[in-house]
Amino acid sequence: MSGVNTRSAFILAFIFFGVFITTEAQTSTPAPNTISVPCALRSNTSCSECLQNVTCLWCTPTKQCLDYPVRNILPPRSVCPLNDARWGLCWVNFQILIITMSVLGGVIIISILVCCFCCCKCERVGNKREDAKVERQTRARKSRQKAKRTEMQMRHDEIRQKYGVEKENPYARMDDH
Repeated sequence: MSGVNTRSAFILAFIFFGVFITTEAQTSTPAPNTISVPCALRSNTSCSECLQNVTCLWCTPTKQCLDYPVRNILPPRSVCPLNDARWGLCWVNFQILIITMSVLGGVIIISILVCCFCCCKCERVGNKREDAKVERQTRARKSRQKAKRTEMQMRHDEIRQKYGVEKENPYARMDDH
């Protein structure tokens, strides 16, 4: 069980480290004089120069620096195809970004489900052990009660014999005694 927890912790640490590195790379401070230049004026320059402004989108085949279409989550194909669009970092295109985020999301969801399954399974195993222990205790208690009951029955039979009250048929009616 500790192996699953160790692997899960390692995976989560790796993901957080990756997110930290990515955000560090994206939060590099651009030069103050270049941030006010509109994206269209940075066309036909370079990707890194265009992406100094976070509102710009670089289209590789046309070498255009465009304003990011904020009304859409992803830039439409008419603006720039996903595999050619760059935003934030020049080496990450939207197509790879979408695939990577989908895979990471799937891995996180699957790891959460596996952890939940393992926790529930271990809890059920613990309950089976506890149920078996309770069952053993119940059997021991019943056997002690049965032994006491037979001992008490023997004692009562001895007393009946001593005073001459025999119990031949417990269901017989007492007619003329």
